[in-house]
Amino acid sequence: MKKLVLGLIAVAVVAGAAYLATHRTPSGTGAPTVTDQGVPNPLRVATEGAYPPFNVAEPDGTLKGFEIDLAKDLCRRMGVKCEIAAQAWDGIIPGLQAGKYDVILAGMSATDERRQAVDFTVPYVLTPAYFVAPKDSPLTKIDFGLQRLDISNMDEASTQAMDKLKAALKGKTVGVQVATIHANFLDTYLGDTVTVRRYDTLQNLSLDLATGRVDAGLADMTGWQPFLEGTDGQNAATFGPGITGGLLGPGIAAALRKGDGRLLDALNNAITAAKEDGTMRKLAEQWFHFDASAH
Repeated sequence: MKKLVLGLIAVAVVAGAAYLATHRTPSGTGAPTVTDQGVPNPLRVATEGAYPPFNVAEPDGTLKGFEIDLAKDLCRRMGVKCEIAAQAWDGIIPGLQAGKYDVILAGMSATDERRQAVDFTVPYVLTPAYFVAPKDSPLTKIDFGLQRLDISNMDEASTQAMDKLKAALKGKTVGVQVATIHANFLDTYLGDTVTVRRYDTLQNLSLDLATGRVDAGLADMTGWQPFLEGTDGQNAATFGPGITGGLLGPGIAAALRKGDGRLLDALNNAITAAKEDGTMRKLAEQWFHFDASAH
């Protein structure tokens, strides 16, 4: 009987903690802090604080970046206050599941593996992969006919652009960071066309590209930015369409606890509204210097 009573108490404690994690009340009041739309107020947002320009912590602890501005905009649209805090990347999903915060905005790709642990909103950023080559390379002079190439939707124009890429890169040496989705793309789509040279870091790939040791490189645009905007990349440029979709993933989205359907709906509505009125594009251009918003 004692074990049974203790077991019931333990269950009650766990249930109570779980309830408090998702149904908080403000200090000194008995009123619930969940809006009619099911949004906690304040909304507790976790970010990494170490992944510029998405999010970064200043020396004084102040958080800034694309996702910080986006979180504040989404909270405004949902009519709640924001509490944004930095959380180490390796503990960010466990912290969400434990009820330390309500949502994650931390440059997190909505992969199938992560979907087993959390729910994702619609994507808010889709940073294309781009090829980069020296500015004087013939590759940078080719018109591929598309600005974006979605490999999950290969229509006639997309197929023609892919064929142009294969023809232009035939026999070339293309650098890529090892164990990345971009390496997977080269292996899958251009493995029989180019010589793939793998690098431990994008920085080392950029150095070889700047010195002509490879003909081109492939990486995410946000990864290329420091190189292209720095001294070493002054003589380099992107070419071809920005590549998205398929094995490159659906984009970056906000993560929340599984089953929190009302909060998911509210966040999706706010994100969609930010896309439709141009706010998402404006923030993306401010922080990434190109339109990285997911359309």
